[in-house]
Amino acid sequence: MPNIVMYCTAVCPYCVNAERLLKSKGVEQIEKIRIDLDDTRRVEMEAKTGRRTVPQIFIDTTHVGGCDDLFALDRAGGLMPLLNK
Repeated sequence: MPNIVMYCTAVCPYCVNAERLLKSKGVEQIEKIRIDLDDTRRVEMEAKTGRRTVPQIFIDTTHVGGCDDLFALDRAGGLMPLLNK
């Protein structure tokens, strides 16, 4: 299973939905980086992604994007190949 990192906040429904989708695909562990607890992590996320919204999801070194991007990737058949590396 690849390393999955999700930049998130405590009360983000999109983060919950993204995590739910990943878990339904067999993902057991997600490294959550809480940007609401550490402003330096928010700056890091923005520098890596060019985005300010959460979640921002990485599967290994691939930046998947946010929740809508993750669901679109799944609908297009691209999520499972990334998870099955």
